[in-house]
Amino acid sequence: MDPWVIWIVAACVLAVGEIATVSFFLGPFAAGAVVAAIVALAGGGWVASTIVFLVISVLVLLFVRPVARRHLRQGPMLRTGAAALVGRNAIVVETIANDEGTGSARIDGEVWTARAFDDDRVIAAGERVHVIEIRGATALVD
Repeated sequence: MDPWVIWIVAACVLAVGEIATVSFFLGPFAAGAVVAAIVALAGGGWVASTIVFLVISVLVLLFVRPVARRHLRQGPMLRTGAAALVGRNAIVVETIANDEGTGSARIDGEVWTARAFDDDRVIAAGERVHVIEIRGATALVD
């Protein structure tokens, strides 16, 4: 079997392993195997393709892996929709009384149905509250 075919098979096996682990550890070796296959196809022997495989794999591992891992660890940068309202301050527009099923609050200029996070608490109109959670179209405030 030609050396370039062996490198392509190795690249495929390493790529599948990378997909299975999602740790970006096998990916650099798969990239090195692809470049080694190109070198072998161009007429380089086993020694040249093996050296290219090692050099490319180490370079990608040292320079690309840290960047990729940083991007994998980042959480969502921007909350949108109702999730963006959690943690905001609001002003009670209508007295919030969970027992009576009444209450609304103005959050970022919009009036939302509001309920107290603590069921026993009654919050008078005009008070400042903090949005704890959004459930459907109702803001739970404290």
